[in-house]
Amino acid sequence: MKRYIPAVAGVLLVVSCSDFLEEDLKSSLAPDNTYTSSLGFEVGSAGLYSIARSEYNTWGENGAFIHNGACPYEALQVGTDICDARGGGDGSLIPFSDLSLNPSTQFVKTYWQWAYNLIGSANELLIYADKNENWDYPTDKALYQAEARFFRAYAYRYLVYLYGDVPYVETIQNPFVLSFTRTPKDEVLQHIIDDFAFAAENLPADPDKVKTGKLTRWAAYHYLSEMYLLQKDYANAEKASLAVINSNCFALNKERYGVSKSEPGDPFSDMFQENNQNRDKGNQEAVWVMQFQYNTVGGGTNSDDWTRRAWNPMYFGITGFTLSSEYGGRGLAQILPMKWWIGTQGTNATGATAEGIFDEGDMRNSEYNIKREWLYNNTAEASLYGKKCNITDATWSAGQLFPAITKFFYGRDENLSLTGGYKDRMRIRLPETYFLLAEAYLGLGETQKAADAVNVVRRRAKVADVSADAMDMDFLLDERIRELVGEEVRRFTLLRTGTLLERVRKYNAAQKDIIDEHHLLWPIPQTIIDANRDVEFPQNPGYER
Repeated sequence: MKRYIPAVAGVLLVVSCSDFLEEDLKSSLAPDNTYTSSLGFEVGSAGLYSIARSEYNTWGENGAFIHNGACPYEALQVGTDICDARGGGDGSLIPFSDLSLNPSTQFVKTYWQWAYNLIGSANELLIYADKNENWDYPTDKALYQAEARFFRAYAYRYLVYLYGDVPYVETIQNPFVLSFTRTPKDEVLQHIIDDFAFAAENLPADPDKVKTGKLTRWAAYHYLSEMYLLQKDYANAEKASLAVINSNCFALNKERYGVSKSEPGDPFSDMFQENNQNRDKGNQEAVWVMQFQYNTVGGGTNSDDWTRRAWNPMYFGITGFTLSSEYGGRGLAQILPMKWWIGTQGTNATGATAEGIFDEGDMRNSEYNIKREWLYNNTAEASLYGKKCNITDATWSAGQLFPAITKFFYGRDENLSLTGGYKDRMRIRLPETYFLLAEAYLGLGETQKAADAVNVVRRRAKVADVSADAMDMDFLLDERIRELVGEEVRRFTLLRTGTLLERVRKYNAAQKDIIDEHHLLWPIPQTIIDANRDVEFPQNPGYER
């Protein structure tokens, strides 16, 4: 659906000229003449959505913020327990795959910039909200404050996961400061919780009464649960998850719906068909959907959401294939799924099977959700057309053919080499909220309740319940793969659950012998350390020069 973008590009962006927080007004619209009415704050709010969404952008086109290379989001997937960067693939991902990242690595710097850009813009809105007295409705002030505080917390969430102790800034620095210090992670985490709690109290409650893509309090409660888990406050994490689940606003999609309802598929695959992501199209389990819709005023560009290029194979490079929307368009296989969980076309030396970690009959492993059978589709190759092309170790390692996750398929017949994917993106789905609840119950030692929460999701997938005896963190982490692979920030999940080292050493052959404690954090960008010249800004251990 239509995205929320500032009326004038860059209206309220705060960029990192000195790599922290320096205003760079890019039009005649400035805070003093914009933040004077509810309409002006709506413009500022639109800017926050746009910056948050730009995490999925690249190459700098029409609103892209994190430029060049792969989709930055994929740097948070590779080098975990689910996928790895393809050798000879996109160089921007390789440092996260072989753990050669350093303080000058591209995404190490750009994630820091992106987060503080979002924080600076949120802080600016909050400052002017306190000054403004011209509101259309008495509730407008709290509404825009809630959106700003949500996005500020959203950005700091990334920062504490990636860098640990980071400067906590809640105002615009004027005059500019070159003496920032690192605020302890636990203190920043409490600020995040306070912001999400404020948003949960003041954002709209009814998802049917907000514009498509706009936040409701339930997105704030979802992240509040996650942050309580990071704090190991399992009781409050349980309460926040249950607030979403018991809101009566959301339900798992158990029946066919939407644009492809009459075509082959299932309720899981329906969610990932273009135009099926939003509530007004029948999707009842999407708690927050980022808006990328194709060919719409304010919609997607060629730089938006490159996830398809990361996850989908380069089948078109094999004789007998041609680009096809049915096969997901033009993928670049920048990352490769690991065989232990997705399976193979038979057994191999590692014991991986065709089904991987999926039980027989699991809807999420159906032909509509993981493409395992590839038929030559180029009619110009008559001797091959319609025959099966086998997946081999060679086609897998080269990124040409492997079992592919169809949730990231995207191709439009008028331009099959299109770089971006313009399906709106479900940022929070209800199953993840159930998994957060299960994680809280595991922390509380209540394995039966944890199993009950997971089984709500498994029943939609048409697989047997997990018993309390079998319900542990490993099972939950596997279940998150089955349901949320590529959607969740896998690195954050493993960090929060304290399992990154264990799972990488068990499942990631490329990293198992080199990963250690210092890799739990990324380095502080060197540009930040150099710019903060009035006070020493310490580097994270293991990355010092």
